[in-house]
Amino acid sequence: MIIEIKGIQFVNKGAELMLHAILQQLEKRFPDAKIVLKDNVNSPYLKRISVGAYQKLEFKKNIFDFGDFFYMLPKKIRNWLLKWGIITEADIDVILDASGFSYGDQWSPVILAQTAKEVQRMKKKGKHYIFMPQALGPFTKSAQKKWADVAFENASLVVAREQQSFSYVKSLMGDKGNVICFPDFTNLVVGIVPEEFKEQNKRYFTVIPNSKMLSEKNTNTAWQAHYVNTFAIIMNEAEKQGLTPLLLNHEGGNDQVLCEQINAKLLKPVEILQEDDPLKVKGIIGASEAILCSRYHGCVSALSQGTPCLGTSWSHKYEKLFEEYGVSDYLVTPHGESIKLIAHLQQLLDNKKSVTDILLVNAKTYKSQSQQMWDVVSQKLA
Repeated sequence: MIIEIKGIQFVNKGAELMLHAILQQLEKRFPDAKIVLKDNVNSPYLKRISVGAYQKLEFKKNIFDFGDFFYMLPKKIRNWLLKWGIITEADIDVILDASGFSYGDQWSPVILAQTAKEVQRMKKKGKHYIFMPQALGPFTKSAQKKWADVAFENASLVVAREQQSFSYVKSLMGDKGNVICFPDFTNLVVGIVPEEFKEQNKRYFTVIPNSKMLSEKNTNTAWQAHYVNTFAIIMNEAEKQGLTPLLLNHEGGNDQVLCEQINAKLLKPVEILQEDDPLKVKGIIGASEAILCSRYHGCVSALSQGTPCLGTSWSHKYEKLFEEYGVSDYLVTPHGESIKLIAHLQQLLDNKKSVTDILLVNAKTYKSQSQQMWDVVSQKLA
């Protein structure tokens, strides 16, 4: 079986964590499967081959998609390409789409149009296209509705990551048996704690910013005026409380700039950590006393390990995640005065044991559901 994993990359550590989550399950369930990854600016060749992936060859640009061309190539030529580690759609049996959050009104309809055409071809050829658990919607714009309907109608499975996304798809599609709901599946991945984070005398307060909080995709524009100061206030207070704050860059250059802006506001500048291994990123989060986080998979990594987390939101996926884990009170708003933000952190630290207990109970439930999701996917591919 040849399986393409779509939507992942190696700069965003959440996306890379999804890749590892899929690879771990495929190794258990389909150990003979060949894995395929396509090139993109954040998924360079050396990174792709480091996980044993074959390389996908495709001709696609904006609304133009020449995927049908590869089905006309003689098998002899495709076998020759395979010797060089190159695979085309014609030889791919399954596409697992782990895009995270790429389909909805906040994104270009071109993305959905390309995906819809790909899904149609796969179904026509008797192959599987599966949308792995991810945030979806809303779909209120005409182009988004059109292409989402085509994509989801022809997919073998559409897995919404939470009830809000599930509702968005159901309102578009009605009651279709291929639309199901399961939580984010990176909760099954076990992190690796770096040696320096095993020190017993340090209580780390890990802070993970997100440049999308300041982008046009965030409809809550109040964050643009308050975001950096909000993080600085909370981090300064954490240091006063005897914690060891640090900034963790979860995704590339834009987040690095934001980390530096926050650091410049602190009473005592802190380390800005660049960790390349997503398993160690998860380990650092799990070893922290608490975290402040704006990255979705950073939040998942915390909540699923029982690490208390203050979060922020730029889309519905954050509200639903914190609601699922029973800690909605710990989402920070953009209008908090210093005294309120300090109280918010203090509340989290004072209630650490009870918060951790709540998180671990819910984490057990969602990990079980993730295993069930993989059972459904495995049955579909058997």
